[in-house]
Amino acid sequence: MTNRRWGILLILALASVTGHAQEKADLVLRGGKIVTVNPRQPQAEAIAILGSRIARVGSAREIEALIGPGTRVIELNGRLVVPGFIESHGHLLGLGQSRLILDLRGTKSAEEVAEQVARKVREVRPGEWIIGRGWDQNNWPTREFPTHEELDRVAPHNPVYLTRVDGHAAWVNRRALELAGITRETADPPGGRVIRDAQGRPTGVLIDRAMNLVARHIPPRRREENKQALLLAIEECLRAGITSFHDAGASREAIELYKELLREGKLPLRLYVMISGRDEALLREYWQRGPEIGLGDSQLTIRAIKLVADGALGSRGAALLEPYADEPGHTGLLLLSEEEISRIARQALAAGFQVNTHAIGDRANRVVLNAYERALREFPNVRDHRFRIEHAQILDEADIPRFARLGVIASMQAIHATSDMSWVPARIGEARAREGAYVWRKLLDSGARIANGSDAPVEPVNPLFGFYAAITRQDERGNPPGGWYPDQRMTREEALRSFTLDAAYAAFEEQLKGSLEPGKLADLVVLSRDIMTIPPSEILRTEVDITLVGGRIVYERSSTRP
Repeated sequence: MTNRRWGILLILALASVTGHAQEKADLVLRGGKIVTVNPRQPQAEAIAILGSRIARVGSAREIEALIGPGTRVIELNGRLVVPGFIESHGHLLGLGQSRLILDLRGTKSAEEVAEQVARKVREVRPGEWIIGRGWDQNNWPTREFPTHEELDRVAPHNPVYLTRVDGHAAWVNRRALELAGITRETADPPGGRVIRDAQGRPTGVLIDRAMNLVARHIPPRRREENKQALLLAIEECLRAGITSFHDAGASREAIELYKELLREGKLPLRLYVMISGRDEALLREYWQRGPEIGLGDSQLTIRAIKLVADGALGSRGAALLEPYADEPGHTGLLLLSEEEISRIARQALAAGFQVNTHAIGDRANRVVLNAYERALREFPNVRDHRFRIEHAQILDEADIPRFARLGVIASMQAIHATSDMSWVPARIGEARAREGAYVWRKLLDSGARIANGSDAPVEPVNPLFGFYAAITRQDERGNPPGGWYPDQRMTREEALRSFTLDAAYAAFEEQLKGSLEPGKLADLVVLSRDIMTIPPSEILRTEVDITLVGGRIVYERSSTRP
């Protein structure tokens, strides 16, 4: 921001106290309800914006003095304004790529998936790979993993690679198994599992690191395709009212593309980037380089490392302290040891980086907390580390208070609970589910912070779906009545904060964004309904009318335009 703009903001701040003459605003929104997520001024009627920053928040009469001949005024007509939503855990490139492949979300059977593959076979050349994502056997009648035979019937000559909805399992056909050389004799790789039949033959389902046995044979996407995928994902986020996105595990190519979009002026979405911990060469570069903070006008920050400690619950890859209730003798997959996580955490603390580790099962969460605690003991002077655990879905009772005690943020996705609730008790047992599954209330009451998100493309990126799940613990039809373990629900205020101010805190950005206050970035959303008061079922019918990033309208629903 220029010195002139900062000077104007100082004048405005002073004028708000003294009542002296003020610089006129560039944009004013008035005539609605503004929920600020600022405890000192929770609600207002109007907001004034100067450049990329908020100049004043207050009553319509107070803001009237900032309206001049050049001020654009948006009449809210009773609509709700909230801070721009922050996606605390998603995969931006994956979201965009999912729009370029078979979308298998919502499929009700293996046969329905095979029908989509059959249609795709008619569009491609023999031998060309068919890629898709989104199947979930837990939504099928038998809830059993599929086999390659269903795909072989419709795609005998094309290798097929279909990623499960959580990204932690792949379903492939015989042709893909042959290209990868996977046979009865193929050993499970460390941190991976090849699902086999009673005779020991691969069935076509690969869990976690076993996925790479086939994935490494898929031709990589061209750079321009990935760039187009990112642009599609950014557009989808802005339509959903998301103004900032925490990218959970970016590759070198993705980071280069983000910088390219920034140089080209094509990055209206603010990005907080976690470097993939799988790329050791990239990590070494950033240990030397240090964090990159606030590139552009606070558009791009790279200051976190993303690690993966276990798999996913739906594919029985989450690492548990006790065996799975529906697969006795199996406790999941631990992908990193406590020592490995602690080593990277120590390197991160020395270089000024945050560490954010995927952990779903209770064993994985304990291992990560132990590793963080070891590393933090060696760096007692780093008091504001803001280490995170991504997902934190299944927790042992003894580990819940450790989040607040260690200052570890629970980066959770409320919508996962309502997507998973129909099968979680069968997977881990009723007692474990009741005591430690998606325990938002217990974490909040213990003093921990929760940053909310969607894990897109695992779940729809729309934050209103997550907001609804957080306050109801019900599906879109209102089931189960009263909510699934309803004592763990968030209040509406807590849910909004988890998508705004606490999400900003999880990226060291609460002084810049997350609430609507003078001097902060003018990132905000106009909603068609008041999600803070309407019946919960109406939240799912609420539309994003306008999205502003840095005081600029980056999305406007066509039916709201004059």
